[in-house]
Amino acid sequence: EKGKEAPGATNNSFIKPEITYQTHVQTYGWQGLACDGATSGTEGKAKRLEAIRINLHNPEMPGSIEYTTHVQTYGWMNWVKDGALSGTEGQAKRLEAIKIKLTGDLAENYDVYYRVHAETYGWLGWAKNGEEAGTEGQAKRLEAIQIMLVEKDGQAPGGTEEAFVKTIQ
Repeated sequence: EKGKEAPGATNNSFIKPEITYQTHVQTYGWQGLACDGATSGTEGKAKRLEAIRINLHNPEMPGSIEYTTHVQTYGWMNWVKDGALSGTEGQAKRLEAIKIKLTGDLAENYDVYYRVHAETYGWLGWAKNGEEAGTEGQAKRLEAIQIMLVEKDGQAPGGTEEAFVKTIQ
């Protein structure tokens, strides 16, 4: 009945998964964890991202987060998931682009949005669910990234124009 007590506990009835990520930055090494849309990397310091790890915490449903990076001289790397390293360490190779996606029930209930700060471009638009973000064929380094989960078909955290710039050769 309207205005009466709920039939059971209402606290912690649903916990949204939290996304955390960590980047390896030129000369600085591994940065601290960033989460839910915070910036990982640097701006205005001309330092390249060299690797990334991405994790989900508190997922109440089956699924994982998978990602791949486009690395200087190597191109697109193999897909990895759930905290594995994508990119390189100790090779002085820049990340140039990234794709991130969810799997399982997580993918049916959430969209993963991400955007990158690319050399000479600054912040590009938000990509989602496996789309490319960054550049290809331009030798431009990624300098920073932001990643966040949004409920399925929810509003993008910002503009989605020009998330990826590719030079056709």
